[in-house]
Amino acid sequence: MTVDARQAIQTKYIGPSNFRGSRVKASAEAGSITLHWDHALNSEENHTRAAKTFADKYGWSGNWHIGALPGRGYAFVWADEPAFIIEKTQVAA
Repeated sequence: MTVDARQAIQTKYIGPSNFRGSRVKASAEAGSITLHWDHALNSEENHTRAAKTFADKYGWSGNWHIGALPGRGYAFVWADEPAFIIEKTQVAA
């Protein structure tokens, strides 16, 4: 089965429980993976590691852009070329 690499990857932090330590989950329509939290890395690095591991699982490559989501996660979107450009405009005073 070929999985479309244009799916956004969403990551979220999962806090520790009585049985497991902190984790980070990466998911998209294709599926999900969960990795242990690496305390040697900062938050963004842990989320990026999860997104990269997820993309590797499906053979996805290319340019990925990261953006913060409300709460405890990030979104990673694939962009070979800009889909659109937002021009900065001046706001009248």
